[in-house]
Amino acid sequence: MITHRRLLAPLTLAALCLAGTASAQPFPTKPVRIVVAHAPGGPVDVIARLVSPKLTEVLGQQVIVENRVGAGGNIGTAQVAKSPADGYTILANSSAFAVNPSLTASAGYDPAEFAPVVQVATQPNLIVVHPGVKATNLQELLALARTSKLSYASPGSGTTPHLTAEMLFAVIGKVDVQGIHYKGAGPAAAAVVAGEPAVGALAVTAPIPHVRAGKLRAIAISSSQRHPALPDVPTFVEQGHANVQDYTWVGFFAPAGTPAAIVQRLNEGVNQAIRVPEIRERLASLAFEPIGGTPQQFAEYVKVEVVKWGKVVKETGAKVD
Repeated sequence: MITHRRLLAPLTLAALCLAGTASAQPFPTKPVRIVVAHAPGGPVDVIARLVSPKLTEVLGQQVIVENRVGAGGNIGTAQVAKSPADGYTILANSSAFAVNPSLTASAGYDPAEFAPVVQVATQPNLIVVHPGVKATNLQELLALARTSKLSYASPGSGTTPHLTAEMLFAVIGKVDVQGIHYKGAGPAAAAVVAGEPAVGALAVTAPIPHVRAGKLRAIAISSSQRHPALPDVPTFVEQGHANVQDYTWVGFFAPAGTPAAIVQRLNEGVNQAIRVPEIRERLASLAFEPIGGTPQQFAEYVKVEVVKWGKVVKETGAKVD
């Protein structure tokens, strides 16, 4: 006579085998969501939407881009921090990720709550002025700021353009120039084109079409060397300010605890995407340099950036709106 226990034993073994097979299914088995922590049309959004079609192809699952805007990127970032660590919700953020924890007492997240996936691309910041502003370099702009009431547009509190401007005005020039922080680079660039305000501090992507069209004049770029997209624009270094070498970067992050194999799969997918010639050409047209690399390399870079921008926030006394 066969007992119930003997009948259950093979059934239990079969069930365990099926469960093991299901858990071993390769990632991903459903759509992946990229949460963009910044406004549509800005550098982070542009890159996420540029990479996502190729990433869809590489992963074999649809990659959906969603904007979760607010608090200088903190709202979308905090949302992803609380998401399941399974690779199906990842964050696209800028260098504001490294700035905000020191800029505000309550950013809503800690960088340690994330597993860096990959640095996608980087670009320097640009100081631009409306053509009506009588300044062609930083020295003339600072001289003007001492005799006139100026304000500048930035893409948001906590962005690196915001802090580049604060270094220029508060630390280098020791002048009081008010920052007006917009909800994204596109609106900030449009405001400077309209002359309200007449000065802007922006990552290169948003203002470069206006510079090329003569609607804005670029007077300084924060890269270590002149940028190939704007070869006539001198650097801060050339104008006597070697300590200003600032970049706005875009990177992808997963919630901490995401399995290393999944982080690696996402990393490989993005690296494949930014090796595509058409994508590299598009990034170059937007003055972005594709970066790529390993998760470990990006993690080390983020650590350095958190320390750097923490010091800049302290030195400038920068505040959020």
